[in-house]
Amino acid sequence: MSAREVDRFETVIGLEVHAQLLTRSKMYCGCSAEYTGAPPNTAICPVCLGLPGALPVLNQAAVQSALLTGLALNSEVPAYNKLDRKNYVYPDLPKGYQISQYDLPLCVGGRLTFESEGVPRTVGITRVHVEEDTGRLVHRQGEQGEEISLVDLNRSGVPLMEIVGEPDLRSPEEARDYLIALRQILRYIGASTGNMEEGAFRCDANISTRATDGSLVGAKVEVKNMNSFRAVERALRYEEQRQREVLATGGTIPQETRGWVEDRGVTVSQRTKEQAHDYRYFPEPDLPPLAVTDEMVEPLRRGLPELPLARRDRFVEAFGLPPEDAALLTGEREIADLFEQVVGANPGTAAARRAANWIVNDLMGLQRQRGLPPETLPLSAVQVRDLIDAVEAGEITGRAAKELLPQIGSHELPRDAAARLNLLSLNDADTVRAAVDETLAAFPEAVADYRGGKKAAIGRLIGETIKRTGGRARPDEVRARLEQVLAEA
Repeated sequence: MSAREVDRFETVIGLEVHAQLLTRSKMYCGCSAEYTGAPPNTAICPVCLGLPGALPVLNQAAVQSALLTGLALNSEVPAYNKLDRKNYVYPDLPKGYQISQYDLPLCVGGRLTFESEGVPRTVGITRVHVEEDTGRLVHRQGEQGEEISLVDLNRSGVPLMEIVGEPDLRSPEEARDYLIALRQILRYIGASTGNMEEGAFRCDANISTRATDGSLVGAKVEVKNMNSFRAVERALRYEEQRQREVLATGGTIPQETRGWVEDRGVTVSQRTKEQAHDYRYFPEPDLPPLAVTDEMVEPLRRGLPELPLARRDRFVEAFGLPPEDAALLTGEREIADLFEQVVGANPGTAAARRAANWIVNDLMGLQRQRGLPPETLPLSAVQVRDLIDAVEAGEITGRAAKELLPQIGSHELPRDAAARLNLLSLNDADTVRAAVDETLAAFPEAVADYRGGKKAAIGRLIGETIKRTGGRARPDEVRARLEQVLAEA
């Protein structure tokens, strides 16, 4: 098979995302939705277990979060929708069915705009609907070395939202960037944590391959078991290549579900792909249809925050920030909020850039070193503002501020921390003169270069002098003293 043969094909990808909704209780009962860390099968009740006679009650907060998501994705909200039973048998589904939505979902249509490889992309949204999560199977070895599977139903009934995208994606890279943008929106509006490693944001990918001239169309394959953005990209890249090779050599692609095997870097066949009729959908008899009124929707619409892409563009335009810095600052809503609190109501471009530099280059670096969550910086807005003001006023040098940063207490103002650590700027001319004299004596080559016309050599002398004062000497004072002494000889 030649590269030219492979190039005849194009890839078609559509993503189905399941996101756990941030609510206190489960979707259809009052059990806690916070199951992480609880002993197995303790956060459950007769509704979770599907016991006879147990009746579900719809979680209003979950519906509101799903509606908010639909509004953020430019979806339409029909006035009437209903819940349905999706019937299938699996050990982690004690009822034998999942309460979901089928033909009349909560939100329909919409679009998600994002950037992939620097190119703007818009992907259609098919629907947004609510449902419940299943339990969890735990596979391990028994006491005799046998393979056993255990069922933990703590997760059973946790509110889920499914976001089905149109098959508008054309590469694994686009799929990855789509997921990153969608997760960012869900975190911005507070609908979901989006934590893939905890199972709060899960993706199934439908991928097919077709000839660019329409002469050959492969069947749709669903890929599961991808638990990171990198895994999605790798799995789809493997599956894309696999399908192209099969079609290019005259083979056929069966419609099936395949699982991603991370350690081998391959997808493997799991089962033939189910059709909607296989689930025997029918209206949920224990829950009435849901009428969605303007009185429900409009407060949610008014409460939508500025979304990440729009906020990034505003930061570039209003504050003159580089697009890369603006993207980092708006990656998490909490950090974007902190930045705007630091710069204040009427910031100048220079002040905004100074704040952005400290946050992006210093605070985010310290955040990574400490292993803090992506939305949490090591300093508050008040502390960042105090640090910047102190540096601008010359009370703390830039060098001392960088040394000071990791030593500031959780509720301590940087000025107070600098005083405690003896890092406030020097107001002692004698100490500066002594440090200058030591530097000139220690670096005669730099002195000769400066006097020989290489004025840039003073930069090294300034840095070495400041180092001798523990970073406390003001650069402008050091420069002035050096120029004075060098001019005298």
